[in-house]
Amino acid sequence: MLSAESAAVVRATLPAVGGALDEITTRFYRAMFRDRPELLDGMFNRGNQASGAQRRALAGSIAGFATALLDHPETRPDALLGRIAHKHAAVGVTDDQYTIVHKYLFGAIAEVLGDAVTPEVAAAWDEVYWLMAGALIAQEARLYQDAGTQPGRIWQRWTVVERRTETPDVVSFLLRPADGAPAPRARAGQYVSVRVRMTDGILQLRQYSLSADPGGELRRITVKRVDGTDEAPGGEVSNLLHEQVREGDELTLSAPFGDIVLDDPADAADPVVLVSAGIGCTPMTGMLAHLAATGSARPVLVLHADRSPEDHALRTETRQLVEGLPGARAVFWYERPGVEEADARAGLMDLNGIELPDGATVFLCGPLPFMREVRGQLLDAGVPARNIRYEVFGPDLWLPAEAA
Repeated sequence: MLSAESAAVVRATLPAVGGALDEITTRFYRAMFRDRPELLDGMFNRGNQASGAQRRALAGSIAGFATALLDHPETRPDALLGRIAHKHAAVGVTDDQYTIVHKYLFGAIAEVLGDAVTPEVAAAWDEVYWLMAGALIAQEARLYQDAGTQPGRIWQRWTVVERRTETPDVVSFLLRPADGAPAPRARAGQYVSVRVRMTDGILQLRQYSLSADPGGELRRITVKRVDGTDEAPGGEVSNLLHEQVREGDELTLSAPFGDIVLDDPADAADPVVLVSAGIGCTPMTGMLAHLAATGSARPVLVLHADRSPEDHALRTETRQLVEGLPGARAVFWYERPGVEEADARAGLMDLNGIELPDGATVFLCGPLPFMREVRGQLLDAGVPARNIRYEVFGPDLWLPAEAA
């Protein structure tokens, strides 16, 4: 898909461009937001910008796409972009915004690399960019069509019909469409963007997994308060939801998106393993609830790690769902075990001695260090890499090899 002339130039310049991508993307975002501040109002998350997560994710995706074009010149690596396309659709990205990004990204490349950006180099990387952008535009168009909506018109008002405290730092919100319109179709494991107006008047977005069965007219999100640290600011959206949103209030939600979903039909015979830590339990609980709602008899193994039973959001609900499924069982690990879960294991998740069902699809969600560690354990246990599907909350900074 990349012309031979451009491939040669990209191959020769990839080390220099790749090595400078962090600085390039830093300058890119700085210049774009300076000239187009409206993009921070309802499009980009300020927390991800402040932490550098969005910048690193963009740099990784560009380098990964270019490398894939060189390694497999006969195909365009669209599969690498599926997750990005879902994230873009969930914030309402439109085709014209790729032209804006191109202007500021290539301005930053020229600024950082200077005279090294000859017309031939610029043309070759321009080809890479538009191959990547074209693939994303096509995928996003299909996602909008499947969701029954138009680019940028993904939003719907929902009424909070119940607010429930799950743990001291986690609350759930049960929601119903505010205008009486049907709830958009959703699949177990997907997420929605929540758009709220901050105290300074700026709209901010954050994605939250659907934490209950999405098959009816109600939706539920479960939100963990994100406190600030020396390395990263606190979560603006999560703190506002915790502090201000009550039963009867309205929230603006996107249509549901996300590619880490249960296969259809829901009563397929293949085993499922749901592996999570901390608030990573939310998409797993949604999947588990959907299996229960559809009367699935497929084998299900739930594995979860947390600090303590008191910190384990949706713990009681998870137990009840497992008990209601004929082929399900659960194992919990706690760093500080308590009497509430007498059969739980102490410490971090350790899969030694855990009987993993043959041929299972494994869904994995939690902090990145947890997922890296557990994915390694799963591979060591003989689970093919292609059977391990993971969800990252926020920009995807981890792109493990998917091949076995």
